[in-house]
Amino acid sequence: MNNNTLKTIIQSRTKRKHRYITTMVILNVITFALCCAMLMLGNTIYPVKDVLAVLLGEEVKGASFTVGTLRFPRMLACLLAGFAFGVGGYVFQTMLRNPLANPNVIGITAGSSAAAVFCIVVLQASNTVISIAAVVGGLLTVTIIYGFSRTTSFSIGRLILIGIGIQAMLNAFISYLMLIAKTHDLPTALRWLSGSLNGTKIETILPLLILLVICTPILMYFARHLEMLELGEQAATSLGVSTNRVRIILLVSAVLIIALATATTGPIAFISFLAGPIARRIVGVGFSALIPSGLIGAILVLGADLIGQFAFETRFPVGVITGIIGAPYLIYLLIKMNREGNI
Repeated sequence: MNNNTLKTIIQSRTKRKHRYITTMVILNVITFALCCAMLMLGNTIYPVKDVLAVLLGEEVKGASFTVGTLRFPRMLACLLAGFAFGVGGYVFQTMLRNPLANPNVIGITAGSSAAAVFCIVVLQASNTVISIAAVVGGLLTVTIIYGFSRTTSFSIGRLILIGIGIQAMLNAFISYLMLIAKTHDLPTALRWLSGSLNGTKIETILPLLILLVICTPILMYFARHLEMLELGEQAATSLGVSTNRVRIILLVSAVLIIALATATTGPIAFISFLAGPIARRIVGVGFSALIPSGLIGAILVLGADLIGQFAFETRFPVGVITGIIGAPYLIYLLIKMNREGNI
């Protein structure tokens, strides 16, 4: 390798590193700005000094309740759930090497939703029970999908098809539950299914925060293995990756954060579907898009909630806005994949 070639390689690596750092800085700045907007904006607009005073524990007339009790938990729910959906979606899409292989499409979110709606409609359970049921439902669903898709060998296509079938069954079950639901349970179930952040409380967010603190470092540690899995089963094995062990660790970690995020905010549509591809495009090659996907997920949820609250005369749940954004992209992706012969 001559000096010119080595110099070109070093320059290319440096350029990619600068691009990654710049991207991370920009994403963090946008996330911070949207968080500030969530705390400041509303029927009453509070200045920065009042918001800071409330966050520091000082008593500010009017702002203490509005910012501390209403806006701060909502902002934190947007931030954490968006990050969880973004990271979880990126793990699934990368590991399964298919942009359609995200928790919304292959039924994992539907599993959490079905369990939660069952608890709301049939059991009239507490929020704690609903959260636990949503997590268990997500884990059970991915276990069933993974078990059916793994025969003599693991098949990505089989997993996706089985996941889509399971999702259809779960959606039918949810529809049945809504039909038999009592009138006073319907608004709660519908609000939950649409991905609503109304009435969010700190105590309901803390489990998600704790789980993200535990699972995000695990996913970051296995990010290199995740990129190898994207090369294919044989290539990853030849590079020394214990594919079954790594895949199970990634699946469990991703499903846990997605299921608990779903339990916290409801199934916010298309975030796990959109965040990964956007992150890949802006980060480029050479670096993992895991954390950027989480930040983009948070940005999408924060931005969609602001739009849903203030852009229209009627306030819309955040899931309605993300659905409007994500549905056209799904149609575009399906048309593109069909033209390329991938479906």
